[in-house]
Amino acid sequence: MKYYSLILITTMLAATPIAHAKSTIEKYGDIGQILIPLTAYGATYYLDDVEGRQQFYKSFLTTFLITHGLKLTVKKKRPNNNGSQSFPSGHTSAAFQGAAFIQKRYGWKYGLPAYVAASFVGYSRVEDESRKHDLVDVLAGGSIGILSSYYFTTEYKNITLTPYAQTDTIGVNFSMRW
Repeated sequence: MKYYSLILITTMLAATPIAHAKSTIEKYGDIGQILIPLTAYGATYYLDDVEGRQQFYKSFLTTFLITHGLKLTVKKKRPNNNGSQSFPSGHTSAAFQGAAFIQKRYGWKYGLPAYVAASFVGYSRVEDESRKHDLVDVLAGGSIGILSSYYFTTEYKNITLTPYAQTDTIGVNFSMRW
């Protein structure tokens, strides 16, 4: 298992050229792309959640393979004319994979801030100075990350807290499976 951890962390760090980022927004997006899934992964150790760690591995690997497989197959040119691997956004798929894992496994209390951070990563890829991606690239990347986490991840200890809002009511649903 320790080898999987080392490979995972090395892959996340090697996949992001933080030093080459031009704007502050782009740099923070680069950091978020690594920090969000690393936080999700770290939570599995903090909580001694072996089952969650196995689910994270499956989700992360699926997200990585689909994203990079599409980049190599589609070969869409970037909006800033710097390369032809625009579709889908790898930064966004990694960030949303981590955020969706956190939300699905540990609940909205932790998932909502992770989704906000992942949304910033997506924004950092389309903002004017970066222009690494079009909106469709970011939406596709986010969707891949979310769907892979939702496919492989179950609730931690079968307890779920889900916020809801209706026209005249707001609240939290609590559910427990046994």
